[in-house]
Amino acid sequence: MRTAVVEKEVKKPSLLERDPRIPGSTELPSGSSFRFTDFLFYWLDSVKASIAYTSYEGYIRNLRIVKNYFDENYPDLLLEELTALQIQKFYNDMYSEGKTGNTVKHYHANIHKALKYAVKMDMLMGNPADKVDLPKLEKYRANFYSKEEINHLLKVFEGDRLELVVNIAAYYGLRRSEIIGLKWDAIDFDKGTLTVCRKITSIFEDGHEQLRIDENLKTEASVRTLPLIPHIEKMLKKRMMLEMQYSQILKSDFDRTFDGFVCRDNTGAIITPEYVTRHFKMIIKKFNLRPLRFHDLRHSCASLLLASGVSMKAIQDWLGHSTFNVTANFYSHLDYQSRVSSAEVIANALGDEAETEENESTNEKTGS
Repeated sequence: MRTAVVEKEVKKPSLLERDPRIPGSTELPSGSSFRFTDFLFYWLDSVKASIAYTSYEGYIRNLRIVKNYFDENYPDLLLEELTALQIQKFYNDMYSEGKTGNTVKHYHANIHKALKYAVKMDMLMGNPADKVDLPKLEKYRANFYSKEEINHLLKVFEGDRLELVVNIAAYYGLRRSEIIGLKWDAIDFDKGTLTVCRKITSIFEDGHEQLRIDENLKTEASVRTLPLIPHIEKMLKKRMMLEMQYSQILKSDFDRTFDGFVCRDNTGAIITPEYVTRHFKMIIKKFNLRPLRFHDLRHSCASLLLASGVSMKAIQDWLGHSTFNVTANFYSHLDYQSRVSSAEVIANALGDEAETEENESTNEKTGS
């Protein structure tokens, strides 16, 4: 079991601070051109102040894979020598090794952005990544539980350390980071609202989980105020009462590191993202439930809303998706009810006319 090192905030390195995970030098070379893989990290170091922390972490992971491949196959490749054929071979090899089309697309997005920056800085005449072909993207099909399965799941988690977390995920479809990031100042019992306005994410360094608090969410759509559902309101009030009781009992032994946050245990310790994922998976397996990721509770919430006749646009707002297309791409295959309604509409619109023509045809054949 990995030990969680809990810190109030883990910041990405500032403009003046070099990220130790970036290999080599991020300084402009003197008298010679960049090696291609060195330039990738020079670009990342140059733009890190303008991108979200989670995006920065994703770029680090992806660019390490790109670097390993190109350093092995083209160890002395300079930036201006890079060809579309070499990039294409990288994509093809990644796909052949079992990477999905979606994963290759992420590699491409990183490489393309870096080379676009090189063009902008007059380091390249054109972007060779413009010329490549990407593998076909797989249509994502969200996994989800039915209403009966969700009710059984909530029964299983009664009294568990994750009970509140799992209930919030099932009822609201919040992301794991959004649930862990809830603070009491985001709960208004008088107005009956719950506001999603911050998140807690984790990174691993030397095998230890470290937490980062983000007060600003990635998109405006992610910040949303939702009605406080009575069942969740009751659970929140119970959690608040237990926190007060245990803090008085434990006194100085009560963990104050994350005071103000909702999802803590009876000792005051924050429930970490890694614990949520690991413990949820363990409980699912222990009680022989159908395999489901914690994030799939978000999809389950959306599917139940769709089945109950809630519009796709309303679900976009509820889940905090940045665009309607994101919601539609995830859940359009579940929106069977809208197709039933369409069938009824077209049947009603054409039914009388079609029935009249059929009757006339029958009368002509019978001579009546």
